[in-house]
Amino acid sequence: MRAAVEEQHHHAHAPAARQEPRTLRRPALSPREVEVLLRWLQCDSKNTVAADLYLSVGTVNTHLARIRAKYNQVGRSAPTKAALVARAVQDELISLDEL
Repeated sequence: MRAAVEEQHHHAHAPAARQEPRTLRRPALSPREVEVLLRWLQCDSKNTVAADLYLSVGTVNTHLARIRAKYNQVGRSAPTKAALVARAVQDELISLDEL
């Protein structure tokens, strides 16, 4: 019994294997792409983004399509708005408090 307890104690205090933090590959988003992305994540409407940034809705859609393509190129798919939120938070472009 004592040997079992000592064995558990030894494993509990053994140093864990050192794991390197996983680095995420980040896409090279332009400043305007970041601006469009963050504004869209903070509101409900692409029309609002377009009006706020003096763009057409088509241009907003083009920026978002390019952003998604860039995330796909680095192996981090973002097909939905929720996925883009996750990517923006992971890449420290926005915090959850800002949403």
